[in-house]
Amino acid sequence: MYGTAAIRLHPEAGCTTGLLGGPLGLGTSAARIATQFAPVGPPDPAYAEHQWGDGSASPLYCPIVERVDEPLAEEVDRRLVAWAEDCGFTGEGLHQIAHAGFGRLVMLAHPDCADPDRLLVAAQLNAAWWAADDYYADDSTLGAAPTELPPRLALVMAAMDPVAPAGEFSAPLDAALQADPIRVGLHSAIDHLGRHGSPVLVQRVCYSTFAMFVSWDAYAAWRHTGRYPPAWEYLAARQHDSFYTSMTLIDAVGGYELPAPLYYDPRVREEMMRAGTAAVLVNDLYSVAKDAADEKPVCNMVLQIAADRNCPVEEAVEITVGLHNRIVREFEEGHRALQAVPSPELQRFLDGVRAWMGGGLEWHATNPRYQS
Repeated sequence: MYGTAAIRLHPEAGCTTGLLGGPLGLGTSAARIATQFAPVGPPDPAYAEHQWGDGSASPLYCPIVERVDEPLAEEVDRRLVAWAEDCGFTGEGLHQIAHAGFGRLVMLAHPDCADPDRLLVAAQLNAAWWAADDYYADDSTLGAAPTELPPRLALVMAAMDPVAPAGEFSAPLDAALQADPIRVGLHSAIDHLGRHGSPVLVQRVCYSTFAMFVSWDAYAAWRHTGRYPPAWEYLAARQHDSFYTSMTLIDAVGGYELPAPLYYDPRVREEMMRAGTAAVLVNDLYSVAKDAADEKPVCNMVLQIAADRNCPVEEAVEITVGLHNRIVREFEEGHRALQAVPSPELQRFLDGVRAWMGGGLEWHATNPRYQS
């Protein structure tokens, strides 16, 4: 919670009791970072400036890709397609999952794991989240409808985090959950996660997903009413609808568990929110043309800035790139500060968050979905 003191770390007791003290919360970044974005020592080789798109915009400052293993990605995709068929995906839906490259995404984003079954957990959840986003929330041509979104998401929540039996009322619910491959897929993926991670990790993923759904409902209201938000309001919602949700899987896929007092410490959570937001701004940058073309335009940071400032899209792109690069540099400084915490799990986790950003950029840059 913002404004609360961090629990003090007791090194002799291990790494599960909290973090070093220091200023926390909104508005305190300057107190933790003496010179904004000034490098401390030589440049970190884990980061670089990346040309993107057609090369006409400023480069994106982002972590580098740590691993490329195409055979591993292909094996995860093979297993993912078989799983999707078992869940009931057919036709165009199955084709999209088969060609979306989710196996490659998780191979790039989780370089500390070479186990295709653990990587499959992340591929399943990302595929199901993307399917729900496309079919329920974003793409009108696939049946997304703003007024239908909230009740659809309520059923998805019941599929992911099963509700208690309710006598005669459970039978129609069970039938509804089995009637939709997206609901079946999310239930199956959460079950698979539970075979590799503790109930704590399962609930962490569920509740970060449910927070994401609240942002989806906000977008649906904006699209339905035609009252699109200013960029600051969109960004506030977007920070809870970001790749933070995918990043909650980093330790489960890696075969360990970051203890909850560390995972939820405000400084760690701030780092994750920065990373998730930076990664999703990449998604917005690569999605501008697709989002603008929808008959009910999808909210997008570039488009919201252009509307706010009545400026060309190219100018809004530059502003968004600048925001992305600022957030990544803040993550870099925050990561450096947290290296003082003597927790191997925390250090591995934060390295994994950094790797996720680099892998996510590479995936967007090479995925046909985002080429225009």
